[in-house]
Amino acid sequence: MTDKTVIEVKNVSKVFEIPHEKRNTFKSWFVNPFRKIPKEKFHALNDVSFEVKEGEFLGIIGKNGSGKSTLLKLLAQIYEPSSGSIKIEGTSVPFLELGVGFNPELTGRENIFLNGTILGMSKKYLWSKYDEIVAFSEIGDFIDLQIKNYSSGMVIRLAFSIAIQAKADIFIMDEVLSVGDGAFQKKSLAKMEQLLKSGATVVFVSHSLENVKKYCNRVLIMDKGVKVFDGDTNEGVDKYNQMLAG
Repeated sequence: MTDKTVIEVKNVSKVFEIPHEKRNTFKSWFVNPFRKIPKEKFHALNDVSFEVKEGEFLGIIGKNGSGKSTLLKLLAQIYEPSSGSIKIEGTSVPFLELGVGFNPELTGRENIFLNGTILGMSKKYLWSKYDEIVAFSEIGDFIDLQIKNYSSGMVIRLAFSIAIQAKADIFIMDEVLSVGDGAFQKKSLAKMEQLLKSGATVVFVSHSLENVKKYCNRVLIMDKGVKVFDGDTNEGVDKYNQMLAG
């Protein structure tokens, strides 16, 4: 880890507008089809600030609905902040909702090149990693079958196998170590070890406190959209366990 800041999140909030009323009958639309539906504001994140140093392995933990996934999507530039700012230095690869960008009408082979290109990899580089991607994904002879015929597990394994090959400075990961069966998870853990040794910067969301303690050198706890802890991993995990118990 170095002293260089590669992620700076400053006073970030994210507000979603949720329709308060549903007009799901023909009569309601017919009577007043142009009436505005009132919207309720939901504050998913409130005034969150933190920095990540180059080579740091930051774990983000919290209960369901605490704002973890929203925060990752902001870091991945899928969402824009409602207020505040996010600065990222270097290239980043998101491991969020793996396989969503696949074209179901294309084969696994074709999707390797499509998805890899989206993640910033050249065709030449993807060819050099092709055999490794297929072997790691355990897709085998199904690689030339259309993705729409894959199981959800096959899709996620292939997506992970592509994304982990990306040449990136920052990896943004959401529950990636729960991908696949036990054997595949072991291989995924080995890839995490490689990332640690390579000096990559990782922002990692997980419900597995064991994995957080194993890999992360710092922990951030989210609760109801607010950052309630930012510091030492062991201290953070202990605090989170107290929160769960209370």
